[in-house]
Amino acid sequence: MNFPDRPSEPPEWPTGPEPAPSAAPQPTPTATAGSFVARLAREVLETVVPAIVIALLIHAFLAQATRVYGQSMEPNLHTNMRVVVEKLSYKLNPPQRGDVVVLRLRPGDDLLIKRVIALPGEEVSIHDGRVYINGQPLDEPYLAGETRGNLAPRVVPPLHVFVMGDNRQASNDSRSFGPVHVDNIVGRAWFVYWPLADVGAVH
Repeated sequence: MNFPDRPSEPPEWPTGPEPAPSAAPQPTPTATAGSFVARLAREVLETVVPAIVIALLIHAFLAQATRVYGQSMEPNLHTNMRVVVEKLSYKLNPPQRGDVVVLRLRPGDDLLIKRVIALPGEEVSIHDGRVYINGQPLDEPYLAGETRGNLAPRVVPPLHVFVMGDNRQASNDSRSFGPVHVDNIVGRAWFVYWPLADVGAVH
């Protein structure tokens, strides 16, 4: 027996080209610029601002850099040397004899760098090429020569120190402007960082 052929599968009708996948929306130039500015602002707030605050706090309370001008501290410090001034120790303890200090006589004046020679309550005088403290000659190994001139005995007032430059022939110091109040002392000259040949602690 012959069976009729099975009907063929219905033809597949063309459906046309497949639609292209939709492209992701691209950020507008305005959005890109806005996010860049936001990132930059956040980075400034997170890094630059704290760094500035820390630097200001260090400058105000711990240390600062200064430059030596003039010849008053030769042969130990020379003009144009850069020195780190340490501020913390004098908030805890008073200056000691022999300390090299940075001071300002009046607001707005230039900084001066000198050595502490006499302390509160001590009698200081100068004669015969020497400095005398309470009548005894002061040992000053940091000097390159004698201390010329004379200074009648005087007692350093409370909360003051008597300061002098190491170059006694070319120093404006307590011999002319008198003892200095401790509040006028900015800090202790601690470390020379320039020039490189002179890097080291201040003595």
